[in-house]
Amino acid sequence: MNPGTVVLAIVMVAAAYLIGGIPWGILVARLIGGPDPRSLGSGRTGGANTMRAIGPRAALVAGLLDAAKGVVTVLLAMWLGLPPIVQSLAAMAAIVGHSRSPYIGFKGGRGVAPGWGALLAIEPIVALAVLPVFLIVLLVTRISSIASLATSIAAAVGLIAAVMLGSVAPAYLVYAVGGAALIWLFHADNIHRLLAGQERRIEFRSQR
Repeated sequence: MNPGTVVLAIVMVAAAYLIGGIPWGILVARLIGGPDPRSLGSGRTGGANTMRAIGPRAALVAGLLDAAKGVVTVLLAMWLGLPPIVQSLAAMAAIVGHSRSPYIGFKGGRGVAPGWGALLAIEPIVALAVLPVFLIVLLVTRISSIASLATSIAAAVGLIAAVMLGSVAPAYLVYAVGGAALIWLFHADNIHRLLAGQERRIEFRSQR
């Protein structure tokens, strides 16, 4: 990359972090007059805790907006003509921003929704193919973290397979491995509770 492209890439990754940091769970809760997700459960702002706070329908809206952060990040990098390696780094920056948001004291969710959104922009077939994994594991276990971790592995395997089949550029391997690693990293406390048999279960009851 030439110096101009390097500067643009740095700006793009920084912008991706800021986009990823938008706390949609909190904003949607405020819009409908619901409790702040940080006041319940794990204190996080991701999908599972948002559902506990404002119910499944409002949480779905927040989740889709969180996913859109990943989509927008990758599509913007593509529109700017940045190579797949920068797109991968930008997608990972959006995950970090979601989990360590600069707008709410460097806290946030686990990065699953923006991570899936980025995958949707990179390789839609894989993104759609892993949705049943999440839904089935969630319905069977009623534990969001298990569903998220299983889906991150399925997504990584699917994207690696897409690279091997030549449907996407090899540089996306960075996202396949790095994105999954970040999601597992941000689930560290969940993994600890899972091993201790203390992880929270989701109750599928509409609150709104």
